[in-house]
Amino acid sequence: MARKSIDLQIDTSPEWAPSVLADFDAFLLDHANCERKAFAFAMSLVAKYPDRTKLIGTLIDLAQEELEHFREVYALIEQRGLALRRDEPDPYIQKLLAVARHGRDERLIDRMLISSVIETRGAERFQILAETIEDEPMRDFYARLWKAEKKHAHQFAHILLKEFAEDQVYPRLQELMKIEAEIIPTLKLRPALH
Repeated sequence: MARKSIDLQIDTSPEWAPSVLADFDAFLLDHANCERKAFAFAMSLVAKYPDRTKLIGTLIDLAQEELEHFREVYALIEQRGLALRRDEPDPYIQKLLAVARHGRDERLIDRMLISSVIETRGAERFQILAETIEDEPMRDFYARLWKAEKKHAHQFAHILLKEFAEDQVYPRLQELMKIEAEIIPTLKLRPALH
């Protein structure tokens, strides 16, 4: 099965990067929480769907990568003399999750496709940072994360094809991308990944 393109339907505002760079410490703390939640989410799918054996290996690999990203961001936080903060609800994630369907299969499909959408947006924003940050090691770090997030976006969608028909996956992904494009302009600009 050939991989289909996963494209955002709206670009991030040009004002996003300056808002992040103006309070990069706050961004790093939010970024750490995002990586931690991505790890926890992948492992929660393993726990909730142990019968979906075709998905388990890839989900474990994704979880390990997200945990490693969390470890790397945490190291940056420590270098800056910061401490992790309590997790706060992310309006972007909340709005996306609000459209997830009910039913065991539908919910699995939607949760994984929403993760694909989130990873696609994250990849776009990491690319922006990789092209904007002046500090070379930090720029290289976000360039590497950009590639990883892009890969994850495809993985979430593609591994569903091991369990579900293409017409259950890609049309719904397009619907969710359209919904995401409607959500983005409603969000307040802040030094956060989403």
